[in-house]
Amino acid sequence: MRTVRVYDNQPLQTDTEVTLCSDAFNHAIKVLRMNVNDPLTLFNGDGCDYQAVITSVQKKSADVRIIGCTEKNNESPIKIHLGQVLSRGDKMDFTVQKSVELGINVITPLVSERCGVRLNDERSQKKQETLQKIVISACEQSGRAIIPEVRPLMSIEEFLSENTDADELKVTMNPYADCRFRDLPQAGSYRLLVGPEGGFTDEEVELSRKAGYRDVLVGPRILRTETAALVALSIIQSCFGDI
Repeated sequence: MRTVRVYDNQPLQTDTEVTLCSDAFNHAIKVLRMNVNDPLTLFNGDGCDYQAVITSVQKKSADVRIIGCTEKNNESPIKIHLGQVLSRGDKMDFTVQKSVELGINVITPLVSERCGVRLNDERSQKKQETLQKIVISACEQSGRAIIPEVRPLMSIEEFLSENTDADELKVTMNPYADCRFRDLPQAGSYRLLVGPEGGFTDEEVELSRKAGYRDVLVGPRILRTETAALVALSIIQSCFGDI
């Protein structure tokens, strides 16, 4: 039987008993209908899985005893930061979910001139929270025990002006570029910039070049924005990571 993995944002330690946080309780008890003596695996983002057994279930809470701890070793040897311009509908959610499965470390949602989504401060914060929940759910499914970060929404100008590590290789997805990922040098970390459905403006492309980004092509066909990031991540992991 498949072991249930549940995220619980609290300190965890072997041979202790804890009360599940509200989200973990809802997922394990309310949704999955787990009960006393059922085994489950908890993780809190510290890089470990904690084997546990449910010891009691009440109407609004449940206790578990942690009986073991296993360090996870499934993180990619490279770090990848995705700057993704917001896309319409659930396309952004899909990109974030699959990016986690492909080993992303940081995701920054962006707004560009041709971005089809405009959010005020309140909606922007809610979107960040929603995307972070999608990240956690994807970690539960994919077995990752370190939680990728979803940063606050920012403009492409703000993103390109950020200070970056000297050894971070910065690339922009551009369907008209001459360079391919296989032509790039090995690096310890990558910063990937992916545009909106209408593409970047000429001014934004030039701004990215001035910021040290290299234009990179992934093939002869123009990809949708939600496809481009996932193809790029797959190629980076295949060439330089652990796929």
